[in-house]
Amino acid sequence: MLVYKMIFRQLFDTKSSTYTYLISSGNGREALIIDPVIENVAEYINLLKSLNLKLVKVIDTHIHADHVTGASKLRNITKCSTIMGEHSPAETVEIKVKDDEYINLDHLKIKAMYTPGHTSDSYSFLLDNYLFSGDTLLINGTGRTDFQNGSSKDAYNSIFNKLLKLPEETFLYPAHDYKGEKVSTIGKEKKYNPRLQVSSVDEYIDIMNNLNLKKPAEIEHNVSKNINLGAWA
Repeated sequence: MLVYKMIFRQLFDTKSSTYTYLISSGNGREALIIDPVIENVAEYINLLKSLNLKLVKVIDTHIHADHVTGASKLRNITKCSTIMGEHSPAETVEIKVKDDEYINLDHLKIKAMYTPGHTSDSYSFLLDNYLFSGDTLLINGTGRTDFQNGSSKDAYNSIFNKLLKLPEETFLYPAHDYKGEKVSTIGKEKKYNPRLQVSSVDEYIDIMNNLNLKKPAEIEHNVSKNINLGAWA
């Protein structure tokens, strides 16, 4: 039996407070990137080279509003495949996965989980005990639901009836954090996340309806670009 050690890197974009993740089994040298930011593509390419990895797949958890994805640029440079959930309106994505479908990366199997709410096309991805939750579940927070066909009711169902059903020791790696937190667990979020301390879906909806958050800067530009995976239309 081959013994291999997974390669895992968490990268951070300071402008949009976005976390990007690089994953490889460490055995076959194939790599996957989750939620790349276009301004940081050169950094990703240099990291891949330094680790002697070949990028074969790029995943976006949803159509982002706060930054432009680097998926198309990475595809042009590396010839990798682009992946999103089947509910994505992205027009040029090559592979659209269904809920509970698996993505293979060497010996690794990554499970797609449809978790709408933040947006109607939001997916999370589960690799063993690593949960990449996009903007659905954050550390000490949850993703806003007031644009891009978001739904507080759907978010509640995605979080409480799907993500929080995972084992409590599951590591949580979100797409954003604004306070310097890097990782949590499902157990910690159940206990300490203030938005999860509710007794009903109606209570959760009321919290989300009263956040009064400003819309992301350049949301129209970013969404328009991300429909084309960051490429100019």
